[in-house]
Amino acid sequence: MERQEQGRLHRRLGSADLAAVSEVRGAVRELLRYRWKEEPAQVAELLLSELVTNALVHTDEGAVVAVSVAPRKLRVEVRDFVPGMPVSHAPNADDGTHGRGLILVESLADAWGISPKALGKVVWFELEGERP
Repeated sequence: MERQEQGRLHRRLGSADLAAVSEVRGAVRELLRYRWKEEPAQVAELLLSELVTNALVHTDEGAVVAVSVAPRKLRVEVRDFVPGMPVSHAPNADDGTHGRGLILVESLADAWGISPKALGKVVWFELEGERP
């Protein structure tokens, strides 16, 4: 299921559908194209990719992505349907590229958090941006 309205994106992703990461990233790029400057839009794409990848790799139930953009604020929510909270940790230097997603979100987002739900959780972040 996909919905895209003025300033909003809502998409349901299937379990282990890693191709959806680049598709959602492209949809957010298009959503922000004329609304935000390039640099904060690129940060949004990166953080979205990290959260979506985490949800698809670490759960078996798929995920739901919701993005809303206002003139000066972007909010991204990635919901999964598995109980338990993600843990941010400092990865080992030899751990390749794994374990850095939440660290990036913590470092680059203006605000972020995890909201437990009756079934699963929502990991979200917000960025402040500017019109081009």
